[in-house]
Amino acid sequence: MNAGLESNGHRLADRVGEVVESDSTSYEVQCYRLQEPPALGSLVVADDGGSEVLGVVLGVGTSSIQPGRRPLARGEGEESVETLYANNPQIEKLLMTTFTAQIVGYRDGGTIIQRLPARPPMVHSFVYGCSGEEQAAFGESLEFLNILTGARGEAGDQLIGACLRLLSGASEDPREFLVRAGKALTVIWASEPQRLYTLLSGIRP
Repeated sequence: MNAGLESNGHRLADRVGEVVESDSTSYEVQCYRLQEPPALGSLVVADDGGSEVLGVVLGVGTSSIQPGRRPLARGEGEESVETLYANNPQIEKLLMTTFTAQIVGYRDGGTIIQRLPARPPMVHSFVYGCSGEEQAAFGESLEFLNILTGARGEAGDQLIGACLRLLSGASEDPREFLVRAGKALTVIWASEPQRLYTLLSGIRP
């Protein structure tokens, strides 16, 4: 096994957290590092040892680890946020960063299938950020857009733009990828020209 690779083939350095809640269409992940989530629209994979479920990051948040308990302001007199955290090391033990991933496909025997899997990932599945190679392979098909276009109205539109811009960066020909994506969106939203305009504007680099 290559140094840094786990038994499932993912790089340990790419592991960002664990699934703490899941359903048929999405899963929530608690990050290992406070306030260091994957970027909005980025591709992640939840691996439970038996299945790999692909998701697109659609929402990120940081909150208290105790439900209903809000963080208290502590920075009066501090020179910066950095010194505030340094002088209050307990903060990192009282907060957690989570993100939600919209399920957009799964891997079956090495083949990427862009539709909802038969079951969501297990709670405590490890979650990894996808490599450039994985993103490029995923971007060869745009069937997942049919899932994302129904994912949260206007916020979903912003998500689509962020996702496609990131995937284009992993493509061998970013411009060709965005043109192809624009054509796919035109087919999906031909009956809603205003929304289509918003979507196409959102995939510009």
